[in-house]
Amino acid sequence: MKSSMFPRAVGWGLLLLSVLVALCIAVALSFDWNRARPWINQRVSEATGRPFAIRGDLVLQWNSPEAETGWRRWVPWPRLSAQDITLGNADWGKTGPHLAEIRQLTFSLNPLPLLNHTIRIPTLELAGPVLSLERTADGKNNWTLAAGGAEPSSWKLDLQRLVLSHGTVKLADATEKLDLKVDIDSLPKESAEGYGIGWKLSGTFRKTPLQGSGKAGAVLSLRQDTKPYPLQAGVQIGATRIDIAGTLTKPDALAALDLRLKLSGASMAHLYPITGITLPNTPPFSTEGHLIGKLDKAGGRWLYEDFKGRVGASDIAGTLEYISQQPRPLLRGQVQSNQLRLEDLAPLIGADSNTSKARRGAAAVQPAGKVLPVEKFDTASWGSIDADVKFAGRKIFHAKDLPIDSLVADLHLKDSVLSLTPLSFGVAGGTLAATVRLDGRQDPIRANLQLSARRLKIKELFPTLDTMRASLGEVGGDAALSASGNSVAALLGTSNGEVKALVSKGTISKFLLEAMGLNIGSVVATQLFGDRQVQLNCLASDFKVTQGVMQTRSFVLDTDESVVNVSGLIDLSKEQLALEIQPRNKALRVLSLRSPLYVKGTFKNPDVGVDKGAVALKLGSAIALGAVAPAAALLPLLNMGSQEFAECAPLEAAARQKPQAGKQPKAR
Repeated sequence: MKSSMFPRAVGWGLLLLSVLVALCIAVALSFDWNRARPWINQRVSEATGRPFAIRGDLVLQWNSPEAETGWRRWVPWPRLSAQDITLGNADWGKTGPHLAEIRQLTFSLNPLPLLNHTIRIPTLELAGPVLSLERTADGKNNWTLAAGGAEPSSWKLDLQRLVLSHGTVKLADATEKLDLKVDIDSLPKESAEGYGIGWKLSGTFRKTPLQGSGKAGAVLSLRQDTKPYPLQAGVQIGATRIDIAGTLTKPDALAALDLRLKLSGASMAHLYPITGITLPNTPPFSTEGHLIGKLDKAGGRWLYEDFKGRVGASDIAGTLEYISQQPRPLLRGQVQSNQLRLEDLAPLIGADSNTSKARRGAAAVQPAGKVLPVEKFDTASWGSIDADVKFAGRKIFHAKDLPIDSLVADLHLKDSVLSLTPLSFGVAGGTLAATVRLDGRQDPIRANLQLSARRLKIKELFPTLDTMRASLGEVGGDAALSASGNSVAALLGTSNGEVKALVSKGTISKFLLEAMGLNIGSVVATQLFGDRQVQLNCLASDFKVTQGVMQTRSFVLDTDESVVNVSGLIDLSKEQLALEIQPRNKALRVLSLRSPLYVKGTFKNPDVGVDKGAVALKLGSAIALGAVAPAAALLPLLNMGSQEFAECAPLEAAARQKPQAGKQPKAR
């Protein structure tokens, strides 16, 4: 009898449990959940530390989950709908009384994960949300919610899908100097083209007008790994334009961002406040390429691959990669230009015209009488990123008097130290190679320059000078300088070191030598019967540089027919010239006004001439003698020649010695 009663008791127990469950469901379905609003408002207010209120209807429904299988299909899911919701702003907020206002909030809840302290919301629908976000200059924001002294919650939120309609987001960010408003609305089905919502953007960024628009998918699948979320946007910030079109997979982690990215603007340097990536000053630019982004635990990687575009009148192409890492992110890659206009490189060192500076938004700081650029380097952003970028200009277009045909540069930026190792130009059939180091950790910048010129052909160095076209020989030289300053002009104006150059066993125009010696008869004869080349024994120069003043230690040109000595100085700080050229003939010259030449004036307006006093003395003597004896009038104009010969060997040996940079100067 006892054995028959046990199954009967179990049956009655199950029946009673079923009745209780049915009763609970009936109560839940018939219960007026608006009575629970005060309790919910209080609990949320305590949890967030902000006033929270559901001011409209609160409705709870129970639905059968369609996505579940097996016994889980029999566990009903609650679906909650609340209207007219507000969440209070921070007590210091200036954007209004509420951080958030929502016309209607609807979500369903999977109850089973609650056993693991996980709140899993398959879909959250927000209708008419208005968010007013604010951040102060010291970094304090109004969207961080936590009650004072509250312990971190052991509960986790798993939000899988988000649906927005008819919303507005406002952001006032004093840290980034950003003030914007985004209006979101649903798109009509006939114009959606695969998108569900559209948005419009307006406001200011760093006091610059900002506007834009775009489209996105209707449902943001935050946990969907296989279905990409479509994105399309265009934003204008002053003269800078950014356009994207593509997809985003797993948006909560930016697991895969695949976009077509277009950029354009007045200067690449203007992208720094937007992207946080340090780029140089350039002429107006435009690029288009494939952007792939991915975030991981170490940070993230962004690849802008196979981009093409223009900078000024030059074409550019390449691939750049941005890696988020510690202590600084890294930008690396390679960029090339097949047709590079030399003028488009000028903004990199502030050497462009004031008109060009105005186009890229820089102050017109270059004085009218100065040649060396005075625009200061912007080192403030150097410490925000490291860089390793290779650049190649395969063919350079330039003015006829500049024999530069190619450029290769490896740029390295690490811990605010910028290095170009190497910086190499193809010049006049040879190479001009340099290593440059600029230490931006100090103010003013400390700089070191090593320069070497090899196999520069004389006839190609002066392409517009007819008298040099038949000249042979190659120029080599070296320079070593240390400097201190925040612009090219300041660096050269404080430089210390040595500059040396050497030409040996070449030829040079006889006409040019005769003109330098003011040998009038030979010049006339050369013009009548043709020019010829004269053997060049050596040409060696050696300058000592002290606080921006280049002083000649030796500067000699020796040929079989003459010796030319140059002495004086070049003041890089004041941009002034003070050189004297003393030619000495080795043979008899008729009608020679042999007199020193001088090179004076400024870099902007150099003045090349003769010693007028010496010439006047010769002419005066000839006139006086001509009055007594006409034949004797030629005597002062005869140059009997000199047996002076330059000692080429020691000059060449000195020029070949490696130049030494001077001590790091103090900035002026």
